[in-house]
Amino acid sequence: MEKTWWKQSVVYQIYPRSFNDSDGDGIGDINGITAKLDYLKELGIDVIWLSPVYESPNDDNGYDISDYQAIMQEFGTMEDFERMLSEAHERGIRIVMDLVVNHTSDEHRWFVESRRSKHNPFRDYYIWREGKDGKEPNNWGSCFSGPAWSYDESTHMYYLHLFSSKQPDLNWDNPEVRDKVYEMMDWWCRKGIDGFRMDVISMISKAEGLPDGPKGESQLYGDPSPHAQNGPHVHEYLQEMNRRVLSHYDLMTVGECAGVTVEEAQKYASLDGKELNMVFQFEHMGLDEGEGYKWSDRKVSLPQLKAVMSKWQTELYQKAWNSLYWCNHDQPRIVSRFGDDRPAYRELSAKMLATCLHMMQGTPYIYQGEELGMTNAPFETLEDFRDIESINAYHEFVQSGIVDASAMMRYIRYKGRDNARTPMQWDDGVNAGFSAGTPWIMVNPNYKEINAEEQLSREDSVFRYYQKLIRLRRKEEIIVSGTYELLLPDSEELYVYTRTSERHKLLVVCSFTEDAVPFALPAEFKEADAEVLISNYNRDSIDKNIMLKPYEAFVLKI
Repeated sequence: MEKTWWKQSVVYQIYPRSFNDSDGDGIGDINGITAKLDYLKELGIDVIWLSPVYESPNDDNGYDISDYQAIMQEFGTMEDFERMLSEAHERGIRIVMDLVVNHTSDEHRWFVESRRSKHNPFRDYYIWREGKDGKEPNNWGSCFSGPAWSYDESTHMYYLHLFSSKQPDLNWDNPEVRDKVYEMMDWWCRKGIDGFRMDVISMISKAEGLPDGPKGESQLYGDPSPHAQNGPHVHEYLQEMNRRVLSHYDLMTVGECAGVTVEEAQKYASLDGKELNMVFQFEHMGLDEGEGYKWSDRKVSLPQLKAVMSKWQTELYQKAWNSLYWCNHDQPRIVSRFGDDRPAYRELSAKMLATCLHMMQGTPYIYQGEELGMTNAPFETLEDFRDIESINAYHEFVQSGIVDASAMMRYIRYKGRDNARTPMQWDDGVNAGFSAGTPWIMVNPNYKEINAEEQLSREDSVFRYYQKLIRLRRKEEIIVSGTYELLLPDSEELYVYTRTSERHKLLVVCSFTEDAVPFALPAEFKEADAEVLISNYNRDSIDKNIMLKPYEAFVLKI
């Protein structure tokens, strides 16, 4: 397998607003990140993926960009950014920027001009359509509730926004738009950044004619996905981006690809290097969705989870590269979702989930606080939430009668994006050490027990366990390049798989239950003198027939 730095790397995602506040205004900032680079160096990560820090009115917390070449004032200055980049590079840490180019803010200069008149030079930078029968041009719904179209009084036309009405979609079919985007990307590359995470990049090409989407009985709007994801020109445009910008620098690129299939991923992230290095797929994140929408509080079926994860492991092997993640800024905390966040089991299940993911093939992503086993927050009322998606969904689903108020509160508590956005828990002091001021969103009250300072003081902490996993990936080439095979596919309790190279074999055993479960080692591991690479119960050896403890995980090597 060709060795490239991004295949060997472990990435750490920072959500700047919630990471570390250096000036006491209650909002995390760039100088706050710089102050914590030594912490990240100690953890052992190679790359920081930085959620957007560009100028933005913050309708969607920075994913609505009004100026791609300026820093949001709340976060600091361009000089602050350049210092952070330099300090990170001094520590051997690369910086990957979040590229949000499916849409801009409606306050971006391009859109301000675009809406002035039908004949404005920027008009065709966005997707404008006449109404149909006195209503929207088609039946598409926005990902953030409501219709995907907004009526503009000044020109009596509708503009498309697959997200918030303040996030109008760019018209990628216009070559001028693509030129402007590539120029901006090149500007950042010349500044010295190390790559791009590309927000909803699979949505930049829409189907010709923008036809209606399928609409279920419980849905208020049509689903734009078949016509707005993996569209007719998406690969053409990404190959053009690669030729014009990406291929000129030593970058890491990952595309957030909603609705991506294995077949499409093989194109986006093909090892021929014509488009991107890897994609984020969401199939495993959708296994606990409700009927026809994402909101529910049901638990994932382990056989289903294994089937999905294994499909991506085996079907991309030697064709494309995987990204490995449980958490990000759009997902609830994994220990509360797939693990067990009760005090007796939180650390054990956090370590188990980490083992399960980090032993697979692909580039692992750690979301801030995941290395501490941070949990979902105990939001009590709708007023506790800040996320536009959760708030809009609550109003839409409750007012339409699709879900009653108490059930919808349960759903957004469990699945809401704000669970990932509560402040990073640094210590047991005021506001968990995040800010001397009033935080922009509530601090999880369990910070007294769960915080970085406490975990750094203890060798058996979740933090120290993540450190070991990162070191193992550097030391054991088999973790990066070995083949993957799932064992016990129908087990409701155990996720067991092997990784195999020419010289060695790993057995990864993860229990997803608090119950004791009997397990017999496969014959080849019984007969060999297997080495325990890592164990969340600190085992030195494993019996041929073992009774697994609650949420036990271990990795054997022969």
